[in-house]
Amino acid sequence: MPIHGRNLAATMLALSLGTGITASTMTACFLGTDVHAQSAFDDRVRLLEMTASVFESVADAAAPAVVYIESQHVDDTGEVNSEDSGSGVLIRPAQLDHPIVLTNLHVVEGALLDDISITLADGRVITPTDVWADPETDLAFLDLDEPNLPAARLGRSDDLHIGQWVIAIGSPFGLSQSVTHGIISAKQRRQLGIPGNLRMREFIQTDAAINPGNSGGPLLNLRGEVIGVNTAIASESGSSSGVAFSIPADIVHWVMGELLAHGKVRRGFLGVEFPNGFDFRDARRLGLSVARGAAVHRVHPKTPAARAGLKPKDVILEFDGQVVDSDAHLINIVSQTPIGKKVEVKVWRKRREVRLHAVLGDWEQFQVSQRVEEL
Repeated sequence: MPIHGRNLAATMLALSLGTGITASTMTACFLGTDVHAQSAFDDRVRLLEMTASVFESVADAAAPAVVYIESQHVDDTGEVNSEDSGSGVLIRPAQLDHPIVLTNLHVVEGALLDDISITLADGRVITPTDVWADPETDLAFLDLDEPNLPAARLGRSDDLHIGQWVIAIGSPFGLSQSVTHGIISAKQRRQLGIPGNLRMREFIQTDAAINPGNSGGPLLNLRGEVIGVNTAIASESGSSSGVAFSIPADIVHWVMGELLAHGKVRRGFLGVEFPNGFDFRDARRLGLSVARGAAVHRVHPKTPAARAGLKPKDVILEFDGQVVDSDAHLINIVSQTPIGKKVEVKVWRKRREVRLHAVLGDWEQFQVSQRVEEL
């Protein structure tokens, strides 16, 4: 049975995946001269088609929940002085009886509710009734007066694996409902030079094609669950270069829970500052074999860190039972630790380990006190 045009792409993919189809086998399949070769080839094509059907099913199930967002910024005279656009995904929090839109704050930041338009997958255009936002993670949640909209399931990101297949859906360059796929290239990317006021920096890295306009759209696993929010790309051209970053779903869960329960994100606070860098040479001078942990540059007075006895040149190795990889990692851990909790802090001091105990403060209260002192 000769191969038909519809199988040509599958043939090329089969070759690229190393399925064992040789050049002679391919020739026999094309000419229809070897029944056994054709049968083996068909079996492999069916496997590839089954794999492709998974991607198709995810796209079919998730796309109705993906939206296109446009926002305008109007000056005092009523003139539009800037516009932003991006993507979002409808999710249904357990705390609410209706869906809301999950997106990036930078897609809607500074815009009035009436100046934000949300285009649904069915073409309807609606406006949000409220916005909950967290600048320190660049996350925003748009409330809607639409109870019967399709919603995607917000999954977890703590069990992701490097190499795992993922799918991105969004509106790159305004092209709504665009679907791309790739793999998870890396996890826990924290030392990124992303502009803005992001304090919590932890990202999933993917090679799925992400372009301007994808911001706020979902990164999905093959179960159709939202495992990340596409946020940034590393690119000299401004277009996809195969290096994109998504906010993990576990951070989304935490921020959303705080905003819906309290109207703001409550963050733990320790009271230390870090040097601009901490590399192997710095670690070796302190007697450490690896540059892991958070090196303390300054301890603010009258803070949990000061009361716990932390000192400059300490290296925080563990916090509340968690091994600390870097200063950015410590910020994430401390932020998500409940205010008022007493925690153990293991530090490296004068070439030995020291265990201290700290009771976490309130990050927001510290910021207020700093502003008051500046006045």
